[in-house]
Amino acid sequence: MQPANDIHSYKINCEQCFGLCCVSLYFSKSDGFPFNKDSGKPCLNLENDFKCSIHSSLYKKNLKGCTNFDCFGAGQKVCQVTYKGVDWRNASISSKEMFDVFVVMRQIHEMLWYLNQAYLVSNDTNILDMIEKTYEISLLNPKSILNFDLDSHRKEVNKLLLKVSDNYRPRFLSKNLLKGKRKIKNDFDFIGKDLRSFDLKGAKLRGSLLIAANLSGSNLDGADLIGADFRDANIKGSDFSKSLYITQFQVNSAKGDITTKLPSYITSPSHWKK
Repeated sequence: MQPANDIHSYKINCEQCFGLCCVSLYFSKSDGFPFNKDSGKPCLNLENDFKCSIHSSLYKKNLKGCTNFDCFGAGQKVCQVTYKGVDWRNASISSKEMFDVFVVMRQIHEMLWYLNQAYLVSNDTNILDMIEKTYEISLLNPKSILNFDLDSHRKEVNKLLLKVSDNYRPRFLSKNLLKGKRKIKNDFDFIGKDLRSFDLKGAKLRGSLLIAANLSGSNLDGADLIGADFRDANIKGSDFSKSLYITQFQVNSAKGDITTKLPSYITSPSHWKK
């Protein structure tokens, strides 16, 4: 296993997973999945070796639910560590338990993803301690994971994440507005809006709805993006290299290209036009 404070530990590795996202989760066709599917029921496209039979054509089929999804590496953790390589088809384990553990593990790994970003920009030992504490939770046995009070732990994590954000964002706030730029309003709903004329450096965009918004060519250095919805947002030519709390899921769901600048731990989606 990689160190707890290595953010790359929370990148997906589907080769080490038993297709948990294709089985454990509820699918809705309206959300860009192949069809409506109940949780715990295998996707019809899941093969015996746990690979997707239409993986190479997911984007062409406009199955955004599949191409956008990211589990923060929870899938391989549950399969190879929690259940030690025993898959959900094996009668010796409870498949439902495994699926439930996956859902919780994804939340744990999401917290670890954010905490690692917080540590990268702050080098705060309190953050490092919380990374270790959260990582230890991910190593518990299945029943202990399911019984753990994750809500209380998340509140502790969020306090630290907010503190780091409040210290990090001001470093990038412009004392004087950039030429031709306007100050971004403390808003939540930016659906379909053209944000190219706004100064987004150091912006607090936590939980913002940026669906189909136009951010092309924007500089988001220092912007707090936790929970922001980037589905179909135009981020071509935008700079996210110093953004805070950015996820692979957000990037996968947006429309970028080769000119979009991303942090080293974020992968440029294969479906982006070069």
